[in-house]
Amino acid sequence: MGSQSGKYRFLLINAFSLAPGSDFQMRAYSGPKEAQLYNYADVASFLADVDWDLHPGAPATHGNWPVTTKREFLSVAANRLPIVEEACRSGKYNAIVLLGGGDPGYMEAREVCRNYRIPVTSSAHAQMHLAGFLGNKFSVVDIGETHNMQMYHIVVQYRMTDRCASIRNVNFPLPRPNHLNDRSIQSERDRAMQGGTSDMLEAAVKESVAAIEDDGAEVIILGCSAAFWLQPFLQKRLAEIGWDVPVLEGCRAAVEMAKTLVNLGVDASGLAFPGDQPVKWRRRKVF
Repeated sequence: MGSQSGKYRFLLINAFSLAPGSDFQMRAYSGPKEAQLYNYADVASFLADVDWDLHPGAPATHGNWPVTTKREFLSVAANRLPIVEEACRSGKYNAIVLLGGGDPGYMEAREVCRNYRIPVTSSAHAQMHLAGFLGNKFSVVDIGETHNMQMYHIVVQYRMTDRCASIRNVNFPLPRPNHLNDRSIQSERDRAMQGGTSDMLEAAVKESVAAIEDDGAEVIILGCSAAFWLQPFLQKRLAEIGWDVPVLEGCRAAVEMAKTLVNLGVDASGLAFPGDQPVKWRRRKVF
């Protein structure tokens, strides 16, 4: 991390890492930090003023494939918390950014980081709150049925049901055993990057327009991190057909939210995330 003396000293933590040789690998899990950060070219300018390290993510224990089910999200969440704790104890960082679209372990990480007065941000949570600055309602464009339900779960958990217009499914699920990977997200991304036709991008445009016209969305956010590459393409396509609608993406949103919290000098509320022996306690919690 260089001198570690900058205003922003962040650790970015990937959700998990797969064992070498996995048939389901979608990014690098070793090598330069830039190579391990998905869509680094899109994020680079947002990290230009940050002294940052990247953790590849704890080795996956659910299996050697990406996370989709709630059981897998729970496993990944538990595995990344010791990394968060170690980072806080190190004294090297003044914010933690959790990568991954489904926010595994985010609420628990806030509890950990609160003990060290260090803010922590995550992709979906940051997008949803930023969307509130931009419009009345947002829709989530996401990759597949099972992952959609993780996004549904966190919309409820984050108390965003009155702000979320819908979750729209492009049906390009993550690769995993017993799933014929004939709709490869990587191939769709590569085609779009090379100026070709991407069926995943076309589906994202179609579902975004439906979210706007049918569901009342005024902002679009992206669900899975495997879909974050869509942001510049989707923003451009919607503008070309006349929809002046912001399209957000999780990594950049989480980084910028972390900067804001550092600038304000705040972290999570000690009432929302009390320690194991709080000095003060409340007789009643209301909704």
